[in-house]
Amino acid sequence: MMRWLLIALIAFGAWDWWSSRGIEHAPGILVAEVPEQHAAPANPPQFQKKGYALTALASFALQARVLSAERYYFDRESDLAPVDLALGWGPMSDSSVLSKISISQGGRFYYWHVSEFPIPRRDIEINSANMHLIPATSEVEGQIKRARVGDIVHLSGYLVEVRADDGWRWVSSLTREDTGAGACEVVWVEQFDLH
Repeated sequence: MMRWLLIALIAFGAWDWWSSRGIEHAPGILVAEVPEQHAAPANPPQFQKKGYALTALASFALQARVLSAERYYFDRESDLAPVDLALGWGPMSDSSVLSKISISQGGRFYYWHVSEFPIPRRDIEINSANMHLIPATSEVEGQIKRARVGDIVHLSGYLVEVRADDGWRWVSSLTREDTGAGACEVVWVEQFDLH
């Protein structure tokens, strides 16, 4: 019995590694467009999910390269956003740049490290972001969970503020110019496509 369990664990580990391995691309900018954002109307769209109230702050769409993907299971936010994606566009979608940057995620943050800057620091900061993705449907959630490093993704929906009855709030950044705590986008995702 233990032998079959061990074989099953090894097979699962191999499948998990194979299905989540990164996608390689030749050097060159893969996504030239910057994210598109427009102010929400005077009566902004409202959404409900798992007892939370969400209010649209701006419409939002982007095409970007997945730099890192992190699943969350145990924090409060995982009720809404089970996956965060670190996404890059412009020079941060170029394999020749990314090969010189170490990227990771944890604790709902996106981290990068360089030994030597391949592009100016500010270009890294304004052409990449950590995004907390709240899927509008189970189909969208499935698509988000399939995203892996190197994928080119297109998503659209709204940057949102989330509120709970106990006073808890989670508010999206409304600019790609900020860094640090509070700089992440909280996105109600209505469409998500892998390319």
